[in-house]
Amino acid sequence: MNGRNIFRIRQAVAGIVFLLAVIGIFGIFYGVKVFDIQLMPVVQKLIVDFSVVTLVVVAILAGITFVFGRIYCSILCPFGILQEIVGFVKNKIHRHKISKKINFPLKYFIAAFCWGALFGGTAVLIRYVDPYSVFGSAMSLTVSGLVVLGIAVLAVILKDRIFCTDFCPVGTVLGLISKVSLCKIYIEDICISCGTCEHNCPSGCINSKEKTVDNETCIKCLKCLSVCPKSGIKYAIPEKRVKFNPKRRDFIISAAALAVFGGMIKAGIEIKDKIVERVKDVILPAGAVNKERFLNKCLNCNLCVKNCPNKILQKANYEYGAVHIDYSNGFCKFDCHKCSEVCPSGAIKRISLEEKQKTRIAMAMINPEKCTKCGECSRVCPVHAIIPVNGAPVLDARKCIGCGACKNTCFFKAIEIFGVQEQKVI
Repeated sequence: MNGRNIFRIRQAVAGIVFLLAVIGIFGIFYGVKVFDIQLMPVVQKLIVDFSVVTLVVVAILAGITFVFGRIYCSILCPFGILQEIVGFVKNKIHRHKISKKINFPLKYFIAAFCWGALFGGTAVLIRYVDPYSVFGSAMSLTVSGLVVLGIAVLAVILKDRIFCTDFCPVGTVLGLISKVSLCKIYIEDICISCGTCEHNCPSGCINSKEKTVDNETCIKCLKCLSVCPKSGIKYAIPEKRVKFNPKRRDFIISAAALAVFGGMIKAGIEIKDKIVERVKDVILPAGAVNKERFLNKCLNCNLCVKNCPNKILQKANYEYGAVHIDYSNGFCKFDCHKCSEVCPSGAIKRISLEEKQKTRIAMAMINPEKCTKCGECSRVCPVHAIIPVNGAPVLDARKCIGCGACKNTCFFKAIEIFGVQEQKVI
């Protein structure tokens, strides 16, 4: 199979993944859960809600990278594919030559900073640079996501895929594995050093004069294979294996980055404990456990917000920096646990519908001074926690799960719902 066909197949697969990601984030269809194999949320899930299945997914992603290099970045990452689309449009409007870039060490420290805090227990730092989180928040029109998206788009226009090669913490980790991957992009002896591959490489990782490819920064878009006039570029296991020979500078950078990583683990623990001190009472979806845990684990991708059928889940705001419930215009459906089904990071635990129906996420309170004894609240309560006594509704606190159905049906605003410190199965 020639290089052009391989490139087109890669584009087709990336296009399907991107389409599934878009329709999934907008809650249209989420049958094929492409977000469950995004590296950052799946690692987060492994940390907060360990399971063998999650461990296997992480191992598969690492294994794919070890065999094929950073193919994840060009096929499975929706934010990376979005940047490729922007680059395609840009080149259609104004085609230019891409010059070889320098591989700056800053990315290792960004990765150490973000991953360290994540392993320390908080995602509040990484959610602003993680490609999955940025994609989700941008598609849901969150200000922070749109800002990062705007910066990434501007970067593509000016410096092509510099976000992927020099800033993305996920790409940095995958790049380190790609250094020793089996399949690599390499230039054969028949190359005439015309520079076509170098000038079309969006990650600037090809030096056509020296006939070298930096497979650490190479995102495996395979464009070089499609444009080479002599078919002098291959994507395979090289016949001549190049030994991994790190320089002294690499050891110094590695040691410094590891020091930052270790320091950020400790800092992450401290941030995790302090970040919720000023947080007010809040109501969270079943499976979030408590406000402290959820604030530190939620990636703010807003996948649950977009998939909530009653639209009661709200995006982060200045009062609470993660997704939360607002019963102003609806209630939590008794027969729905969509948020638990779609959350890929484990911030909302995967629980069964039966468990969700028994989980207390809040508590109702009836104001007798406003109550007109119409009986609507007792009629709609799915767990029969409100019963009429002498014509007046009485709340059985032992049964209430805080779904908000009673508040939603009360025309006289006689019912309020208050958050609980810890969600419990009753």
